This record gives sequence, C-alpha cells and structure tokens, in this order.
Amino acid sequence: MKKTWIVCGGIAILALVVGCDSSAQKQNGTLLSENETLKQQLATNSAALEQADREKQAAIARAQAAEAQSKSSIADPATADTGAFAGIEGVTATAQGSDIHVSIEGDVLFDSGKDVLKSGSKKSLDKIVGILKDNYASKSVDVAGFTDTDPIKYSAFKNNYYLGFERAYAVREYLISKGLNGKQISLSSFGPDMPLDSKAKSRRVEIVLIGQ
Repeated sequence: MKKTWIVCGGIAILALVVGCDSSAQKQNGTLLSENETLKQQLATNSAALEQADREKQAAIARAQAAEAQSKSSIADPATADTGAFAGIEGVTATAQGSDIHVSIEGDVLFDSGKDVLKSGSKKSLDKIVGILKDNYASKSVDVAGFTDTDPIKYSAFKNNYYLGFERAYAVREYLISKGLNGKQISLSSFGPDMPLDSKAKSRRVEIVLIGQ
C-alpha cells in the first residue's frame, strides 16, 4: 500500500514539474517574441528619427543657400558708389564694410610739414564736396589725418599726431566753407599709426562716409 502511494505521489510530482516547465517555456517564448517586436519597433523608430533629422538638415541647408543667393543678388551700395570719386586727382575711394573711405594724398593737399592747403588741392576738394552734397548730404563724416612714420624734426608741430590733426582740421574747415554741415563732420588723427606701403601714400587725409 505504501509503495502504491509513493508511486502515485511520484507521478503527481512529475506531472507538476512537467506542467510548470511547459508553462515556463511558453511564457519565455512569449517574452522573447515581445522582445523581438520591441527591437523591431525601436529600429523602425530610430530609422524614422534619422530620416527626419536628415530632412531637417537638408531644409536648413536649402534655406541658408537661398538666403545667401538673395544677399548676393543685391548690389552693395557702398561698393557701387565709390565709382563717383574715380578720376579725381590724388583721390582713391574704397568701401570698407558699410563705410566709404575717400583718401586724398597728403602731397596733393599740403607742402611738407605744413597744414595749409595748397591752392591746387582745392580743385580735388571741390569735386568731392559736389559728390557729398549730391549723394551723401545726410551722412555723418569723419575727417582723419595720417602721416608717415618719420619723426618730426623741423616743424612747428610737436609730433605727427598734432600734424595729422591739424591737416584733418584744415580739410574739415574747407568742407564747411563750401556748404557742408559742420555738425555732421568729426575729426580724428592717427598720425603714424597706420602707414601704407610707401611714405608718400602714408601721408594722407581720409574723408570717411559713415554707413548707417
């Protein structure tokens, strides 16, 4: 009788173990399937995000290219307007950003070491005045004096900064005498601080039309 109970008990335990194992396998299979589904969804979502990012970057690039094209199609008024000063004796005009620098050779304007305008320089200055009145009447102007780097030895001026300032002042006063608004014209002197590639070119007065 005991043997019968033992056999029956063993069979019951075995059936329970087999049943549990089968249930675990089934549950494990379900989890594996769900995991695989999640992996596929993640891969799909990642691909979609990457595609969206590529499209975004492409759209930004197209917008930047369109903006650059739009800007390049608009002529720079400062660059275009420098041509008005072409052909004036001793004068070179260049656009620097939104400003126009009208450079007048110092040797055209003044004798060596002097701050009194030569009579012949007024022809060039009169042409500049006409252009300023016609095209730049509302612009602020800075008249800047520059010298070469040689120290002053035989002159009434203490140093090159004083000489540069007095020369700029002489040009400013002439512009005002010809009808330009003195309230719009400032003065500065850089003396020898900004030399060019020769002493003659370094000696100059620049009339700077300040862009708005």
